[in-house]
Amino acid sequence: MTDASTVARQLDTAVLQKPAHSVTGLNERLFARLFEGLVYAQIWEDPVADLEAMDLHAGADMICIASGGCNVMSYLTADPASITAVDLSPAHIALLHLKIAAAQHLSETEFHDLFVRADRPGNPALIARLLPHLDPKTRAYWTGRKAYFARGFYRQGLLGRFIGAVHVVAKLARVDFQPLLDAPDMAAQRAFYDTKIAPLFDKKLVQVLARQRASLFGLGIPPAQYDKLANDGAVIDVLRERVRRLVCDFPARDNYFLWQAVNRGYQDAPGASVPPYLEPRHFGKIAARVDRVVPLNLSLTDHLATRDAGTLDAYVLLDAQDWMIDAQLTALWDEISRTARPGARVLFRTGGTDDILPGRVPLRLLAQWHYDINASARAFARDRSAIYGGVHLYRFKG
Repeated sequence: MTDASTVARQLDTAVLQKPAHSVTGLNERLFARLFEGLVYAQIWEDPVADLEAMDLHAGADMICIASGGCNVMSYLTADPASITAVDLSPAHIALLHLKIAAAQHLSETEFHDLFVRADRPGNPALIARLLPHLDPKTRAYWTGRKAYFARGFYRQGLLGRFIGAVHVVAKLARVDFQPLLDAPDMAAQRAFYDTKIAPLFDKKLVQVLARQRASLFGLGIPPAQYDKLANDGAVIDVLRERVRRLVCDFPARDNYFLWQAVNRGYQDAPGASVPPYLEPRHFGKIAARVDRVVPLNLSLTDHLATRDAGTLDAYVLLDAQDWMIDAQLTALWDEISRTARPGARVLFRTGGTDDILPGRVPLRLLAQWHYDINASARAFARDRSAIYGGVHLYRFKG
């Protein structure tokens, strides 16, 4: 992993857009420091929707942003030749290294205990067994954090603490989420939303918090992305609609994102909804292919500049472009266009509804790509995480 000063500099480059003496500038600097630690114990983009949209052939070469590593590991089910996973957060890279080592050196049951149950008393001993298989910096990171996996790993990190705070608000309002998880059908889920969840958005405390950029740092939303959310309307109303979609548009039994939001962990039962890499039927494939993953604590643009031309088939950018100014977007798409093979795909999400590239990335670059409006719409409709305004897919014409 990269040294601390380099990490801080890379995060500042990615996040800072306003002067330090401004309110927005202060918020940006706070967010950058928070992102040096663990933000996402679980990534909040749906890998099933991603894989359907990209329709990758076996043997593809991919690059993506690592985040919590769930999607990187899940993409292995598509049998790619390689996945380069980059992230500015050293904690996210440490987590991906841990998942790789776990797939290589633990049994299927132990892997399940560590990443599905994620709260077993014996889990720290599993981490201790993995430490000798980790590089020195990753080993140092996990040596003092083994207990995360005994007290509920998905309650950790910035997002885990944010969800915990939401539960405190819900508890004060006497909302019990168990009936939602037990809902027999979609009608019952919608009734629960209407009677129990929707009224929370009318609480004065919730409305005041939604107007503060820093309140949403726990969702991994920097100030620049907050502003894009606000472009779709009052932020409280945008959040209300995103939560409604999460609760009402997908069956609870099939949506592990909903379980994470209201149960703070996965459902531990046969056939329960979990990310593809945690499905028992995929464990053998994951273990056999995990050495194809290369985690790097770097920015995506910086790494792409080191790659040969015409060598990549797929790029998964998550929502990182929402953080970028026009010059950063142009630099990124220069490298994407240079390194793309004919037919390459670029998949990304946006906090707001609209595609953010037209008018910001030069036409000389975008003219090389085809925006797949139908695949984008299908991917958005299929994304069970429900927290983004849009999912977008571009295909390289070259």
